[in-house]
Amino acid sequence: MSLRIAGLGTAVPPHSIGQQEAAELSTSFCHEAQGRARGIASLYRRTGVSKRHSVLLESPDGPLEERQSFFPPAEHPDDAGPTTEERMRRYETEAPRLIVKAARQAIETSGIDPADLTHSVTVSCTGFYAPGVDAALIEELGLPRTIERTHVGFMGCHGALNGIRVATSFANSNPDAKILVSAVELCTQHFFYGWDVERIVANALFADGAGALVGIASDPTPRDRWRVVASGTFLLPGSADAMSWHIGDHGFLMTLSPQVPDLIKTHVPGWLTGWLKEHGLAIGDVASWAVHPGGPRILSSFGEAAGVGDDALAVSREVLANYGNMSSATMFFILDRLRKASAPRPCVALGFGPGLVVEAALLE
Repeated sequence: MSLRIAGLGTAVPPHSIGQQEAAELSTSFCHEAQGRARGIASLYRRTGVSKRHSVLLESPDGPLEERQSFFPPAEHPDDAGPTTEERMRRYETEAPRLIVKAARQAIETSGIDPADLTHSVTVSCTGFYAPGVDAALIEELGLPRTIERTHVGFMGCHGALNGIRVATSFANSNPDAKILVSAVELCTQHFFYGWDVERIVANALFADGAGALVGIASDPTPRDRWRVVASGTFLLPGSADAMSWHIGDHGFLMTLSPQVPDLIKTHVPGWLTGWLKEHGLAIGDVASWAVHPGGPRILSSFGEAAGVGDDALAVSREVLANYGNMSSATMFFILDRLRKASAPRPCVALGFGPGLVVEAALLE
């Protein structure tokens, strides 16, 4: 048995900002930015991002300093911006709205009555509160009050694949399972104040979004569903300091080392080859790829090391350009585009997150 994808949905906040404008705006949050504006602009240009959405944007255009009010300009070198408590209050307000929108779309495209769903798996690493977004989904979408809930928290960019693995386990153990998997990430709430190149790169990459899918164990219809048939995971050796995510007094602090692409290039192809072999496949047998675009160098390093051409990663680059890195939610945007385009299968989905860990799913 496997998890069959019956519906997919995605959602972003209503307002977005172009990358050049974002770079200009970011200098006001760094008291030490005098003379460094050109360097900040260069870092933003190299991300492969054209625009990003944020729940903090209050208008689609106008003077940059008036488009958002949550982050005030830095007043002194030690100014670190809003506290974590203030950021979490905003998460509690905004996250339910966005995840409900994506989940509603996934349910509608699946054709399944919300009251018939048996399991709910939620994913997020950018905020915490209780009762959480899982309760909001029940209240807003009319899910059963007896639905079995599981939350996958603080796992980073590959979190959607962890959620899909949980859903697949439910499907494998219950032929009547109908599972909602949904993710929401409000990365822009953790904007870093100050001059730190790694964290400025994170400022330049991350964005807000939500995604969801409805998966079923059995398929009574003749439709050609995408199926999740296997999953894999690998903790890269010597990588603990390469990518991390810590809770600070003024937001969550992302460490994104420039070593990440090299670590992927060194360790992932060998593991991937062995994992695919377990399922009777070689890298050359994979017909399409859903690679999480943590950044442009991550995509290019993986492509070079695995012998995967630029065309195979085009959808990942397109999502990065138009939406930025929405952490775990990004994977739903990629899968949705591949499925709508009737991309050939088998398809391999890959995500990279703190650890450094690679998570994978095989879809047929």
